Amino acid sequence: MTSVKTLVITGFGINCQEETAAAFTLAGAEARVAHLNLLLRGEVRVHDFQVIAFPGGFSFGDDLTAGKALSNKIRYRRLPSGTSLLEDLADFVTSGGFIIGICNGFQALVKMGLLPNISGQYVQEVTLTHNDSARFEDRWVRCVANKTNRSPFLRGIEHLQLPVRHGEGKLLVRDPEVGRHILENGLVALRYCDALGAPATAYPENPNGSWKQCAALTDVTGRVLGIMPHPEAFLSLYNHPDWGARKRVCNDISEDGDGLAFFRNIVKELS
Repeated sequence: MTSVKTLVITGFGINCQEETAAAFTLAGAEARVAHLNLLLRGEVRVHDFQVIAFPGGFSFGDDLTAGKALSNKIRYRRLPSGTSLLEDLADFVTSGGFIIGICNGFQALVKMGLLPNISGQYVQEVTLTHNDSARFEDRWVRCVANKTNRSPFLRGIEHLQLPVRHGEGKLLVRDPEVGRHILENGLVALRYCDALGAPATAYPENPNGSWKQCAALTDVTGRVLGIMPHPEAFLSLYNHPDWGARKRVCNDISEDGDGLAFFRNIVKELS
């Protein structure tokens, strides 16, 4: 059986590429890490892969707001073919490919207009901006999956814990109409929640003040996922700071981390 081919894009301050590649490898995919410049020069093509990953990090030092400079390079830089990388990515999704953007990658996806892309025009409809706490949040949070979201990324996921590492994770919608479409189509993929699974409306359970407690968002196809917490940082039970207590409560607990499910889901979808 041929492995699912995944491209993990790095460069310009992205720094979670190795963990993201490891996640896909553990999930059974073939992962290649490539600098963005290789794509912009036409030496690596998105259509040679089935999944594209934009990892976390601090692209361009989060200058101009997080992910904006990266998204502009993807939107406006012309490839040798004459198209932009955004046009290639849009065609990639239309052709059945999957894209995941984590943290800084999520920020870039919304600012290049690839997510949620309700209008189909690839214009920016939401943003991710400064946390209500006005500080960088680096800790673990709880999330609950939206049962009405039909993305294969979420299959079988209900509740999970993941770490956040961001200063600009507050999701805001452009206008009420965009918000209405997001809710009607079930595009909020994950919500920050409390220990009982109820949506977290207050800090610290909601680490940034996101609209509708949104921790992850998909496009209308379900093939593009942006997620603010880091699933690639919880691939093993032993990544969790309280793994010992988890093990004592349930000795036969799975040794997989909660985040691995996202990567396994999409590899299984494509296999």
